[in-house]
Amino acid sequence: MSTRIAMIGGHGKIALIATRLLTEQGMQVRSIVRSAQQFDTVREYGGEPVLADIESAETDFDALLEGADVVIWSAGAGGGDPARTRAVDLEAAKRMIDAAIKNSVRDFLMVSYRGAGPSHGLDPEHPMWQYAEAKSQADAALRSSSLDWVIVAPAALTLETGRGTISADITVPDGHGDDAAVDLPADGTPVAREDVAALIAQLIEPMVQGRLHHVTVSASGGDTAVADVAAAAVQAVRDS
Repeated sequence: MSTRIAMIGGHGKIALIATRLLTEQGMQVRSIVRSAQQFDTVREYGGEPVLADIESAETDFDALLEGADVVIWSAGAGGGDPARTRAVDLEAAKRMIDAAIKNSVRDFLMVSYRGAGPSHGLDPEHPMWQYAEAKSQADAALRSSSLDWVIVAPAALTLETGRGTISADITVPDGHGDDAAVDLPADGTPVAREDVAALIAQLIEPMVQGRLHHVTVSASGGDTAVADVAAAAVQAVRDS
């Protein structure tokens, strides 16, 4: 049976490209979107669109995960309205984490951003502060959960054609509450959305095989083949 993926935020640019790549691998992607007007685009990329408002407390997250083997969280409010940012990037993300645990969907990949964390460095007056706080807290909730998680944290994103190469910092908890790091290296250079999607598509198979979990891949533009970055992440987990 092919791997079944619940793609949350399925109409985003990274999500759409990842959907095409994953379905080309023979996986099934159910794309959770907020508008029926997005259905045709999702289908063009190979996904099965599902209409749901993840901001609403009435939405049945359990139903969204029915039959799923993997969750990919690629939803986001875009850092605009602070209330909506908190509702989507934090509260809805935490609800999905809880739903994954409840429904025994072990594998959960979160799309975050490079630099997310308690020391993200943004001042509360900065227009992106609420977004940084929400993503940092959502990442922390996932890391502290019982799920087999992977966090993909790209640098600033571009719409350029992907090169098939990136750089990355790979961190894995070392068993003592600290992170063991692999540097490929990554310096925060902007990275194409196509290359981030390609990385996600390379990470899902080792996740479902149990070879990749509890790892953060902070991606930037660079010269290492995406497949080699994925392989390095698997090796980092094996060595941890």
